[in-house]
Amino acid sequence: MYIVIVGCGRCGSLLANRLSYFGHSVVIIDRRANAFKALPPEFSGFTLTGDAAESSVLQAAKIEAADCLLSMCNEDTLNLMVTQIAKYIFGVPRVIARVYKSSYESIFGKFGIEIISPIQLTLEAFLHALDLDMESENEARPR
Repeated sequence: MYIVIVGCGRCGSLLANRLSYFGHSVVIIDRRANAFKALPPEFSGFTLTGDAAESSVLQAAKIEAADCLLSMCNEDTLNLMVTQIAKYIFGVPRVIARVYKSSYESIFGKFGIEIISPIQLTLEAFLHALDLDMESENEARPR
């Protein structure tokens, strides 16, 4: 797959490296050139410095050929903007955004953007660690 990742922070750099390790073609975009220092030497993808909210930066990343765009910035509004541009202007078949504030989850949903919510995943991991299943707990609760 040809994958464009926006945001080379801790999570974005790990994901980019893992995807390139598994043989995918990866381009990672970040506003800060020094962010790419987080990538390990074995990263075999490409880096691009720029603001992914600008279509010229996405075009430089060859977004029109991408199978997927993953927006990993720590700004929900930027993730929303970038994923909408990728999906609706460039026709990227699959776009996924990381969402920090749970209040934004429904907004992404209205635009048909898939999301990954660290808060939701953390909650589920803790409940799983405690051997609690919220769905069965809710069903067992008296109404």
